[in-house]
Amino acid sequence: MMARDVDAALREHGIQPSAQRLVVADFVLRTDEHPTAEQVFDRVKSRLPMISRATVYNTLNLFVEKGLLRELVLGRSKDGERRVVFDPNLDAHHHFIDDATGAIHDVPWEAVKVSKVDRLEGYDVREYQVVMRGRAKRGARR
Repeated sequence: MMARDVDAALREHGIQPSAQRLVVADFVLRTDEHPTAEQVFDRVKSRLPMISRATVYNTLNLFVEKGLLRELVLGRSKDGERRVVFDPNLDAHHHFIDDATGAIHDVPWEAVKVSKVDRLEGYDVREYQVVMRGRAKRGARR
């Protein structure tokens, strides 16, 4: 994604581009990682040293609200805090979390079969995803 594409993506989602929003978007929309807000802050701080932590958090929340990013709660961190990450891949997909590295990998939707979701009594399922945990096999595609 080129710089003008990032600007266009923000505008298409009703977000007024600013220097701060552009630098955050430039990272989160181009990464194949699933960064936490702190990881985003650490990464963009080198490009825009005056950016504040609050601005990064507010920008990420705005991107989620406007449908540019997906916020995922994928369990708990080692200290018991909720592990919230941001995913720019808005297509339907699942996730695999590597126990050894903590890395989060996208798993194609069609690679996992979940059946009878529509038959859950008492629930109106809007969406679902499967989160798998384990260890990536040596030589596995990552």
